[in-house]
Amino acid sequence: MTAAGTDISWPASRLGEAMEALGRDSGLGVKTVPVEWPPEKLVTEGGEQLGRWIEAAARWLDLEAEAVEVTYADVPEFLRHAGPAILRIVVAKEAAYEIRFLVLVAGDRKTASLLTSSLTRVRLAIDGLRALLCREEESSWAGLVDEMFTEADIPRRRRQRARQALLDELLATTRVSRCWLIRSAPETGLMVQIRQARFLGLLLRLVTAHACEYGLWILSWWLLGWMTLQGRVDQGWLLGWLLLLLTLIPCRLLATSAGGRLAIQAGALLKRRLLFGALRLEADEIRHLGVGHLLGRTLESGAVESAALTGGLLSLTAVIELILAGSVLGAGAGSWSHVTLLLVTAFATSWLGLRYYRQQRRWTGERLELTHDLVEQMVGHRTRLAQEARAHWNKGEDQALERYLNISRNLDGAGLVFQVLVPRGWLLAGLLGLAPAFLAGNRSTAALAVGVGGVLLAFRAFQNLVAGLDRLTGAAIAWERIHLFWEAAARRQPIGQPRLTVRPTLGQAHDRSALLDARDLVYRYRDRSEAVLQGAALRVCAGDRLLLEGPSGGGKSTLAALLAGCRRPDAGLLLLGGLDYSTLGAEGWRQRVVLVPQFHENHVFMGTFAFNALLGRGWPPREADLEEVERICRALELGPLLDRMPAGLQQQVGETGWQLSHGEKSRLYIARALLQRADLLILDESFAALDPHTLQKTLALVLEWAPTVLVIAHP
Repeated sequence: MTAAGTDISWPASRLGEAMEALGRDSGLGVKTVPVEWPPEKLVTEGGEQLGRWIEAAARWLDLEAEAVEVTYADVPEFLRHAGPAILRIVVAKEAAYEIRFLVLVAGDRKTASLLTSSLTRVRLAIDGLRALLCREEESSWAGLVDEMFTEADIPRRRRQRARQALLDELLATTRVSRCWLIRSAPETGLMVQIRQARFLGLLLRLVTAHACEYGLWILSWWLLGWMTLQGRVDQGWLLGWLLLLLTLIPCRLLATSAGGRLAIQAGALLKRRLLFGALRLEADEIRHLGVGHLLGRTLESGAVESAALTGGLLSLTAVIELILAGSVLGAGAGSWSHVTLLLVTAFATSWLGLRYYRQQRRWTGERLELTHDLVEQMVGHRTRLAQEARAHWNKGEDQALERYLNISRNLDGAGLVFQVLVPRGWLLAGLLGLAPAFLAGNRSTAALAVGVGGVLLAFRAFQNLVAGLDRLTGAAIAWERIHLFWEAAARRQPIGQPRLTVRPTLGQAHDRSALLDARDLVYRYRDRSEAVLQGAALRVCAGDRLLLEGPSGGGKSTLAALLAGCRRPDAGLLLLGGLDYSTLGAEGWRQRVVLVPQFHENHVFMGTFAFNALLGRGWPPREADLEEVERICRALELGPLLDRMPAGLQQQVGETGWQLSHGEKSRLYIARALLQRADLLILDESFAALDPHTLQKTLALVLEWAPTVLVIAHP
């Protein structure tokens, strides 16, 4: 490797190819599509725009890129676990510098594996990789440190360690933000994600370790029984028996480790996909759900994770134990009649489990309905307090509770039969199955002992099986509530060309070309056959200030959602700067058109005031971002609010924080939209809560900051 690191890095012109090669080398299910290289200005300046290009290029390849910021002190640990990742570095080139990229595949304690531009792997020390990544941070102190060492006459052989130790102190809290983690996209096929998480290897390790553990445990008991029955209890055989028991320990540790890692990996995959799917749902799909229903589905997602993983592992180990128990029973006094009895009991367990599942499904539905009603009443408590007679507050609650108790009794009865009768019924039936051989006296004592041991082994297996099926039943019922989130994660959205992510201004105020062109738009809601919009047409030129008026229910908000890309028209043509939605992609479209929805569809999230204002920008913010937030908010007459809040922009707001008035929220929503600096700003009833003076000041600021404005209001 050269000092500059050019022979192991990739030029900016091949950055798209580098991501494709990394995805293919790491088995991330990458697409083979050409990616245009990023503009030179982006590469040189770096920052947010380069990050957007990399994220868009990753989506184009069916990958996901996540920008990561770490402190200088944490860089070595980060490099050991970051791969696969893309790292932006600065290398010396003659009298200038060149921006290049490192492709990190994986790392370990001392070295990291890099993929070179010739598609070969090389290993580089973690310290050397940190020096390449942090060259810009170290360069500001390197000359001073070297000069200090020269004046102090520190020997050259000790300078490197001393230099690094001093830099660690000086730059410990300095942020390094030129790293992007590369992962498979959440909508990628399930098998690709399973392969990436190495589920199959962990599952094979778990099954093998548990089978070995169980086999050694059976062997130890066989050896103990053989010694006892044969009268050969001497020191050598006892030592062998003790060694068998000690061998169980590493097998148990290996099985526990594999099971724990499998649970963590599966839980992370499930949560990631469900969260991604929840954010992919359209407004119409959840509009009919109340807060209680949404809360219930959220709680059920946690039940799926815990119940499915623990139940799946218990059921898997129970099946292994039943197979081994069947082989032991086949060698015992009961022989194949015992094995047949075991199979009959297993089928009876399945039937009882299905019955238990139906009862638990009814009980879960009733429980969630009670949760929904309770949450809805809590949310609307102030409305009920003002408008509903107190005598009606608890109407219908006794009947709902009585119905819930009856269903609970049925569930308890089914659970008692399933969880108690199955293992104990098998124990009784298994021991009775040995009675003919015992009474006939035609089987040896050893065969009877083996038969009893097999019955006890199967009893333990049925206990685990019932416990596992109980949890799997709960997971299956919870899955019915949240499968919509999982399916939504697989939906494909238009990605758009990566070059269009770097947003040029589509039109200037002096340029009267069409910014947005809508023709013959048709839209109907999912549950309605009649179209709410039919043949709608609109042309917006750069610099326009438009007012759209109409009666309530006339489709104004629906049209605004179509123009902003929040909804897709059923028919018609919609172009932005001459480009359609598929070409720009969902992200590219929403960067250029920003909608401020009506008050009931906009929210102040639990967080700081700055976080709510910068919701459409990158986070964490830079100092310039916070200065811009304060400047816009004070121009919107929010200065007195910021002065009253003890922490200013860092004050917690929302339901559990500082409470904002209706008008303050409206201006916060407008500030949030202005800070996104879109080409077209759509305001839907955003001035309704403002007094005339504040409205005049707010409207003047909007017209000053927004290049093109469409205001929706009632006549």
